Amino acid sequence: MVGIIVILLGHIIGNTFLGLSGVIGSDYGISSMVSVRPSFGIKGANIAALFNIIQLIGWAAILLIIAANAGAIVGQYYGGILGSYKLWAVVIGLLTLLWALYTGKTVWKYMQILACLVMVYVIILMTYMTFKHVQFSDFSFSTSPKLHFMTALDLVIAMPISFLPIVADYSRFAKSTKRAFTSTWVGYFIISAWMYILGLGGAILLGEQDPTRLILKSFAIIGLAVPALCMVIFSTVTSNFPDLYSATCSMKSMSSKINDKLLMTIFAILIILIALVFPMNQYENYLFIIGAMFIPLFGVVLTDYFIIRKRKLNISNIDKKSGDYWYSNGYNIIAIVSWVIGFCLYLMIKDCYIGGSIPSILAAGAVYYCLTKIYNKRK
Repeated sequence: MVGIIVILLGHIIGNTFLGLSGVIGSDYGISSMVSVRPSFGIKGANIAALFNIIQLIGWAAILLIIAANAGAIVGQYYGGILGSYKLWAVVIGLLTLLWALYTGKTVWKYMQILACLVMVYVIILMTYMTFKHVQFSDFSFSTSPKLHFMTALDLVIAMPISFLPIVADYSRFAKSTKRAFTSTWVGYFIISAWMYILGLGGAILLGEQDPTRLILKSFAIIGLAVPALCMVIFSTVTSNFPDLYSATCSMKSMSSKINDKLLMTIFAILIILIALVFPMNQYENYLFIIGAMFIPLFGVVLTDYFIIRKRKLNISNIDKKSGDYWYSNGYNIIAIVSWVIGFCLYLMIKDCYIGGSIPSILAAGAVYYCLTKIYNKRK
């Protein structure tokens, strides 16, 4: 049961920050990286945008690696070039680009609906297969000096946290702020937490930690390895589209002169190249880096918006030079210092028994609040 407790608690904490970040977008109809400007400054927000592009490309590359590995494993049974990991990485990467470029077309909309239906079917099937053989009492994990309760909690929190820099890209289209928060929190919690539980159950059942082999083994038991591969490829293509889209939004927040389709093409090529060389044994460290980058960063953003500004922005100045959010040549030094302190704190204590997520977000927010109050009194 310890494993399930970690999964549920991590999602409760991470989803709350995720929902609150989406509120900013729904309140004012602005994208995630634009929502960073009031706290970090118009130019300072570019730092967050750059980190966001890096993590989005990284996520897309990891999903592409999983899908390409699945293709290569199944392809080996048929021999020849079908067993080539590089071939699958390039093909699936190009399919993702096509999806991103033509997602507005009618045929693609129907394919997205189909993808959702297939995923629901897969979730139901995996749930049946898992709980037919695994009891709730078996859902635990082995602790070690490197993986204790809080470290595992940090890894779970890192998943919803990784969506903080893109959630407002979508919540800004919500009809109401309440609906934006509720839909984000509940929707992500149900799907992500349940898939975590199924992944843990599958690992216990099959003794397999590699996600690619875990999926294929699960479906091979009932003779559905090839359909499982199709599902993995399809879900990778549709899942990587938001990464391309939000990376483009982040770049556009830095410069609106760049062509959208050109950006998506460049990012898709980068994703393919990274997928060809990225060592998957560094995946855990990648999650920690994401947590260190964005947990304290949005500790500053949320403190600024909800506590200091009390959800009030001068939206007419959101991109105005010498306006309210220009600070010192476009940078709010207080926000940057607070974020750096939180970033360093996370990395310093992530292996301690208190974990890095909660202390770093509280520290970054507290430092930002105190320094801002002191600065405002002296003005």
